[in-house]
Amino acid sequence: MSERICFLGGARYRDPLDVTDRKKFAALSAIGEIFVIGFAHGMQPRVFTEHGHFILLPELPLRIFRYLEIWLGGGLIMAWLVLRHGVRLIVAQGPYEGVAAAAVKKIAGWLGCRVFLVVEAHGDFAASVFLERRIRFVGLYRFIMARAAQLSFQQADVLRAISSSTRAQLRRRVPAKTIVQFPAWTDIEVFRLAADLTGERCSERILYAGVLTPLKGVHRLIDAFALIAEEFPHSRLLIVGRRQNQAYADELGRQVARLNLADRIEFMPAVAQAEMAALMADAAVVVLPSLSEGLGRVLIEAMATATPVIGTAVGGIPDLVENGICGFLVPPDDADTLAQRLRWILANPRQSRSMGKAGQTFAGKFFSTEVYLSGYRKIIQQVRSNRASRHHAIADF
Repeated sequence: MSERICFLGGARYRDPLDVTDRKKFAALSAIGEIFVIGFAHGMQPRVFTEHGHFILLPELPLRIFRYLEIWLGGGLIMAWLVLRHGVRLIVAQGPYEGVAAAAVKKIAGWLGCRVFLVVEAHGDFAASVFLERRIRFVGLYRFIMARAAQLSFQQADVLRAISSSTRAQLRRRVPAKTIVQFPAWTDIEVFRLAADLTGERCSERILYAGVLTPLKGVHRLIDAFALIAEEFPHSRLLIVGRRQNQAYADELGRQVARLNLADRIEFMPAVAQAEMAALMADAAVVVLPSLSEGLGRVLIEAMATATPVIGTAVGGIPDLVENGICGFLVPPDDADTLAQRLRWILANPRQSRSMGKAGQTFAGKFFSTEVYLSGYRKIIQQVRSNRASRHHAIADF
């Protein structure tokens, strides 16, 4: 029997779906009928069907408003999907989104509908928000977040982790719950193709790809580049990503100006996946200097292009980067060590290319569509086992 599954989260989707999301939901449609509650790009809500049924809320400007949308609007939509369309499995793509799902599960139970809840952890849910931006009333914010996560975990039937670090965090919080671990969706085919199309590399470009928030540690990458810029006069630093924290992005610009590196450091807005793959394939190294990171998917994408990587030894990044084999691990918030590793990459292009090849091999083994679907099939199997156990218990009673 095919499951009807509702995915609830804060992700943004386009209508029609972009290439990566199209592949993802085409794959997920093999495990059941998919309903998705998320956000549109912009203030116009969207409802459409493409490998799944998408109900997208308007993207309000402040995070707290978006949580209220998910908790209230998302909750009402989920209740309608449960009662009208027979959805019996909800996947909350974070513990805070899971608050609405937990409430719907509880209410559905009162009405005689057994709904199962999966709560996913894609990063350090307890700390990451405080590293992204300055938060007022921190104590109150922490209290609300802790209570919200506790409610989600209490009602969850299965938990999903995307890395060993997120698994350990869940295990500390909820020691008795079943945890299924598998990586986040990564469409690496376009990155492999970019590697095939790229000839012999002679670039000295250092690339960062990701949103601009303090959590990502881009300021330390700029500091590290300043330490090697004179030694490698042809090197360039390219920073590509959405300005999620405008104040931080503005400060990065001022930092570049203070260091007199405006002609060596370029900022570029977020680009389409194919263009990003080409930028990665042409780079000497891709750097992810995060202070906290659930997995570090951008590193897998870079590895697929046979480009060496440098990542901080936080979160799930050590799951991906074997130090000295496909790249380097460095301590977070450490510009000096990062500069040393950048220096080695630029000074040893032949060995760096060998690192890139090793990373490409690892990326192919670490992620595949089959691995991703297998993870959700394990979750469904666990849910069905729980469902069968409950039926037996009722029959015995």
